[in-house]
Amino acid sequence: MFTHLNQEEKAVHYPADRRLFIGVNPSVFVILGIILIATVGAAWIQFLVAGLPKNLSPAISLSGGGVKGFPWWLILCHWLNFFFISLLIRSGLSILMDHPRLYWNNGCTPGSEWIKFTPVQVPKDRVWTAKDDARYISPVIGLPGYRHTIGLARGWHFIHVPFFVFNGVVFVSLLFAGNQWQKIVPHSWQIFPDAWSVFVHYATFHLPAEMNGFYQYNALQQLSYFGAVFILAPLAMLSGLCMSPAIENRFHWLPKLFGNRQGARSMHFLVMLGYVVFIIVHVTMVAATGLVRNMNHITLGTDSTSDLTGLSIGLTIVLFAVAFCFYAHWVSWNRPRWVQHGETMINGNLWQLTLNKLKPREYFKKEDISPFFWPNGKLPVSEEWKKLAENNFNDYKLKVGGLVENKIELSLDDLKRMGKSESITMHHCIQGWSGIAAWGGLPLKEIIKLVNPHPSVTTVAFYSFGEGLYGGKYYDTHTLDNCLKPGSILAWEMNDKPLPQLYGAPLRLRIENQLGYKQVKWIDRIEFVETHKTIGKGYGGKNEDDEYFDLIANT
Repeated sequence: MFTHLNQEEKAVHYPADRRLFIGVNPSVFVILGIILIATVGAAWIQFLVAGLPKNLSPAISLSGGGVKGFPWWLILCHWLNFFFISLLIRSGLSILMDHPRLYWNNGCTPGSEWIKFTPVQVPKDRVWTAKDDARYISPVIGLPGYRHTIGLARGWHFIHVPFFVFNGVVFVSLLFAGNQWQKIVPHSWQIFPDAWSVFVHYATFHLPAEMNGFYQYNALQQLSYFGAVFILAPLAMLSGLCMSPAIENRFHWLPKLFGNRQGARSMHFLVMLGYVVFIIVHVTMVAATGLVRNMNHITLGTDSTSDLTGLSIGLTIVLFAVAFCFYAHWVSWNRPRWVQHGETMINGNLWQLTLNKLKPREYFKKEDISPFFWPNGKLPVSEEWKKLAENNFNDYKLKVGGLVENKIELSLDDLKRMGKSESITMHHCIQGWSGIAAWGGLPLKEIIKLVNPHPSVTTVAFYSFGEGLYGGKYYDTHTLDNCLKPGSILAWEMNDKPLPQLYGAPLRLRIENQLGYKQVKWIDRIEFVETHKTIGKGYGGKNEDDEYFDLIANT
C-alpha cells in the first residue's frame, strides 16, 4: 500500500506509536451514570415492583391504520442513506483523529477536553504543535485512515455531504407528499408513555410482542425513526455549518446554539455516535424480529416470510458498500487527486459563490482571548530567517512583486508607518481546534493600493520562510477579493505584543473567512498572479499540493 510513498511520507502516515486510547473526563461518567440510572435503573425498578407493562399493542398502535408497505422511493432513499452515512462516519473519524480532542470551550486548552483519543500528555518542556498531536487511525475504522490524511478525509466527507442532504430532502418531501409520514411522526403525547412501556421490556431483557413493521411500528421504533430523520440529521447539518470560519465570523450567534464553535464540533461527534448506536440497534432488531420478512419489506416492498430475494438484495447492497470502502481506500493512496478534483468539482464553485462572499464582522472582546493558542507548522530552518530573527527582524524587507505596476520592498517600520488595524478574531484550524487572539497589522488593501495590480490579477500568493510537512517552501494563495475583505491584514502583533516567532514573526497573514492553513506564517514575500495554477503544483498552496487540501477553505 505504501510502495509509492517515500520514507518521510511513510513515517508520517504510519508512525511507530499506533496505540488506541480513549480518555474521558470523570464528569462524563457521572452524567452517563445519571442517565443509566434514570432509564435502565428506573425500568428495572418498575419491572421488579409492578412487573412488565401489559397490553402494549393497543396502547402504542398508530393512527395511520391505512398506511402499509414501503414504496419504491422510500426503499431507494433508505439504502442510499445507508451508503452515504457509512462513508460520512468513516471519513469523519479520520478527520477527528487529526485533532483527537473534543472541548466545550473555544480556547482548546490541553486538559480542558471532555474526551480525547490520544494517550499523549502535551509536553511543557518543548514545542508541541497541533500537527504533532495528531493520531493514527486504522483504515479499517477511518477513511482513508493512517495519520495526517485530513485533506483526503475531508474530500471524501464533503463529496458525500451534498448527496446525503439531497437524499434527505427528497425523502422528507415524498414522506409528506403522501401518508407515509404517519408511520414515523408522532400524533399524540401518548407516544412517550407508550415508548417507555416498550423500553421497560427491552431494558429488562424481555422482547415485547413485536408488531409487523409493514403496517405499523411500536412507539419506541417510531420515536427512534423520527429522531434519526428529524433530529439527528438537522443537528448534523447545523453543527457542521457552525464549524465554518466564513459562517462563524459572519454570524457569531449561530454557534451559540451549541454554546460555541467547539460545542458545535462536540455535538457533531455526538450526532455521529447517535447514528452509530441507532444503526447497531436497528440492525440487531431487524435480525432478531424476522430477518427474511424485514429484508423483504425494505428491498422489495413485500411482506413475504419465505422469499429470500429481499435478503439476497440487502446483503448484495451491504457487500457493495464494503467493496466501495476498499475501493475508496485504494483511490486515496493511488489516485488521491481524484478525490481532490471530485470535491472541488462538487463544492469548490458552490463555496466560492456562497460562503466565500460573506464578509467577516468583529465580535470578540479582550476577555474572550484564549489563554492557550495551539502552535502549528515548523519553525523556519533557513539561515536567512535565523539571521533576521537574531537581529529582531530589523533587517527584514517584505518583497511584493508579480503582476503589479509598482514592485516594492518594505521594512517592518515602513509597514507600521502605513497604518494599523486591530481585531480580535477566532482562528479555525482545519484539524478542528480553535483559538481567539487579538491581531494588529496593516490591512492588505493598503498594500494592494500601493502596488496597483494589473487587471488580469485574480490571485495573491504568500510565500513563507517556513517549510511544508514534507519539506519545500511553504506558500498559499488567496483570491484578490478575499484579501480586500474586512480583517484581512499582515499581522506583526499578537495579543498586543510583538508577534512571537512561534506564531509567525516577522509577519503572518490573517484572512478571517478561511481556515488556518491559509494564514501563512513567517512571510517572506508576496506575489500577484493571474491564477494559482501557474505556481507550485498548480493547486493553490503547499498543503493543497502535497496533502490535497481545499483551495477555498470556508468550511
